[in-house]
Amino acid sequence: MHMKFKWAARVRPHLLLAAALIFPLPLAAPSAVAADHGPAAHMAASPTVTGPVTGGNGAVVLAGTAFDLGSVRYTQSEFFLSGNAESYVPEAPLDSDGRWQVTPASTASYTTRVVVNRPADPARFNGTVVVEWLNVTGGVDAAPEWIYAHNELIREGYAWVGVSAQATGVTATETADPVRYEALSHPGDSYSYDIFSQAGQAVRDSAATVLDGLRPRTVLANGESQSAFRLTTYINAIQPLASVYDGFLVHSRRDTGAPLSQAPQEDVPTPAVVRFRPDLDAPVLAVQAETDVIALGSLSARQDDSSRLRLWEMAGTSHADAYIGLGTVDDGSGAVGLQGLNAMLSPPTRPGCGSPINTGQAHYVLDTAEFALNRWVTTGVPPARAPRLEVDTSGSAPAFVLDAHGNAEGGIRTPSVDAPVATLSGLGQSGASFCFLFGTTIPFTAEKLSALYPTGAVFVRQWTAATVDGVVAGFIRPAELIGAARQSGIGG
Repeated sequence: MHMKFKWAARVRPHLLLAAALIFPLPLAAPSAVAADHGPAAHMAASPTVTGPVTGGNGAVVLAGTAFDLGSVRYTQSEFFLSGNAESYVPEAPLDSDGRWQVTPASTASYTTRVVVNRPADPARFNGTVVVEWLNVTGGVDAAPEWIYAHNELIREGYAWVGVSAQATGVTATETADPVRYEALSHPGDSYSYDIFSQAGQAVRDSAATVLDGLRPRTVLANGESQSAFRLTTYINAIQPLASVYDGFLVHSRRDTGAPLSQAPQEDVPTPAVVRFRPDLDAPVLAVQAETDVIALGSLSARQDDSSRLRLWEMAGTSHADAYIGLGTVDDGSGAVGLQGLNAMLSPPTRPGCGSPINTGQAHYVLDTAEFALNRWVTTGVPPARAPRLEVDTSGSAPAFVLDAHGNAEGGIRTPSVDAPVATLSGLGQSGASFCFLFGTTIPFTAEKLSALYPTGAVFVRQWTAATVDGVVAGFIRPAELIGAARQSGIGG
């Protein structure tokens, strides 16, 4: 574990002890989960890599974090990938069970780009590369998984690669800086799956260039929201052919997958309900917010855990939340942890939305998800099994079972719902555009806070107990949570 920089000073000893109990070093050889993916299994084409990219306005075009990566001993670079990508069509109808068989249909040339964040000191690299399918829902390339989980990735020494896999992102990037990105060309999203495969292959085959000589041992795929819909289809249809990725973190998927193929190629939608195939060849950790379970319908696609599938549903969380803004400036110093706690008492609003947005603590769970998936792939030790969110399906529409404070019962618990200062929901938002994805926060009144936490010591004690419970259960990594509670002034 790389703890040689500023996060180390803020990790409490009792949390380190709890972490040691639930995150032990393996005592036996890695299981088949880690051993199945040797170099011979990777079958994607290897693209031509050029770069690092410079020129134009002199900056990488990407909606990601905004602080200086050099301040946390990381560096950023950018490369072009070029080649011929394939589209796919099914050999048989696509069923809800995800056991799909597809075949290449057409080929088109492309040039896309990847953004690479990596440790400046090669000795800090932990051997794992996280490859994120950049999200284009907002009309530009965005890196929500990097924003949500960058603290974990940085403190543990991962390399991160963001891939412009879809046409919308490539077009928007070129428009933002036509000189720097003049060479980019995307043939359409039917080819996005193979482009993503080739990006992963480039990490392996061209590591001397893409990673400046770092040697990757493990390559994991990440994607959130629309990118998670794409990864759902990728896992069921493309991964069995390409076997490029050693594991997948699928964050905030809906009930179905993205189209396998689309205009101007043949239109091949996926079924209304899509589950992950039962014969997965790589571990999949699916992490879901309340919004995803009900508003996006993933309740109908729920699956039992298996030897290669874990489903985590998080109480008090929404598809997007306040941290997507706070996280852009979170340099790991702990200041944003206190801001996030204070935001539950004075939650921000989003233009055009009717209520203050969700201020839950999904990002702490996503930190743990990155750790747990990597450990699963590299050692065979699976993530903890999580209880599902409790849903009442007796009425005309499914609804969460709520506790006395209005927070959802069941699911993965964080201090924000087990030592609450607000009612947090992934639902209840109104307004135009994407408002419904941002959930809501209703702060407790001063009278209620005083009744629950008559002194600051009472609040810190309950918040600390909830934090340790989350660590011991395997869903929270040691972080600045307890220090934030002590500085918050809540209680009394």
